[in-house]
Order: sequence, then C-alpha cells, then structure tokens
Amino acid sequence: MMSRMRLLAATVLSVLIAGCAGTTANAPSATPLATATATSTSSPTSLAAATQTTTNTTLACTAPAAALVELTEGPYYKANPPQNALLRTSGVAGTPLTLTGYVVSRSCQPIANAKLDFWQADGNGSYDNSGYTLRGWQLTDANGAYRLETVIPGLYPGRTEHIHFKVTVNGQTYISQLFFPGVSQNASDSIYSAQMLVKLNTSTSPVSGTFTFVVNVA
Repeated sequence: MMSRMRLLAATVLSVLIAGCAGTTANAPSATPLATATATSTSSPTSLAAATQTTTNTTLACTAPAAALVELTEGPYYKANPPQNALLRTSGVAGTPLTLTGYVVSRSCQPIANAKLDFWQADGNGSYDNSGYTLRGWQLTDANGAYRLETVIPGLYPGRTEHIHFKVTVNGQTYISQLFFPGVSQNASDSIYSAQMLVKLNTSTSPVSGTFTFVVNVA
C-alpha cells in the first residue's frame, strides 16, 4: 500500500515539473511584445520629422534691399481663411509646388512671426469661392522662414499665373502677387511685376520655388 502511495506521489510530482517546464518554454513570447512597444515608441519621432515645416533655403539678401512691390488684392480674397501651410490637397488640379523663403526687413534682418496669407486659383485657373481650398495663412518661424505647399496656378482670361498674398508685420499689411518665370502671358498682364518673380526649379519633385518677402521696414 505504502509503495503505491509513493508511486502516486512521484507521478504527481512529475506532472507538476512538466507543467512548470511548459510555462518556462512560453516565456520568450514576451520578446516580440517588447519589440513592438519599442517600434511604437519611436514612431512619434518619425512623425515629427515628416511634419516639420521649417525651410532649409539659404537667405540671400543684400542690404539695403528693395521692398516688395505692392499690387492689387483682386476680387477673390475671402476673409477668415484657416491657418494652413499645406494648401495642396488630394484632387486639387495643378503641378505640385513647394515654395520656401523668408520675410525680412530692408536691412535683410529676418522677421519672426510675420503673418503670410496666401490665396490662388488651381491649375485650371479656378478659385474656390465657396470654401477655402488653396487658401490659408501661416507665421514665419524664429528665423523668419516660411514653407508653402501648393500647386502652380493656372491661367484664366486676362491674367497670367500668379499667387496672391498679404504679409503683415507689426500691424502693417502689404498686399501683392507672385509670378512665375517663362510664362508668355506675363508680358500682356497689366498687373505683372518682374520684381515679384518666384525663382523656380522644375528639376525637383515637387517643383520647388523660392521668394524673399522684403517689407518696408528698416
């Protein structure tokens, strides 16, 4: 009888040992979880890098710089546009354009927190007058830099390709338009100003352009 009890106890002990061994074998499954957690933790850094809006454009300015030419606001400005530097959205007609540069004084000093308000037609020459497509404002960063993601506007009767803008510094607003080089309609547009030409690089994708807004402050 005693022998049978000892045999039964030994059998139970073997089962318990096997169960513990099975639990230990499953422990490495925590490693993939740790890897997944590390990947998730790192993703905000990638997102921040992807969404940063500062520009690496070099500031080219010789003092005393000529102030921007002020031109008509035109009939298509719409009040209360959103704060938005990414005007190019899915489905908007036009060649993608990234425009970068600075807002500076005539002495070529960069101006932080200058307000830039842009509005324009799409690649077909049409304005969105019911909503705010291709309309938005932004503030320059601590270095006076801005970055606008949009499209090259199209032509419509009487007008060459152009982007409207307002730049506000110290409560003073300057209104004008940007133009594009090599457009034949520039010569016949009565509003066109060669001083307001964007420097364009069509070899990049998207097409890149630069322009320095010189405001009439010392």
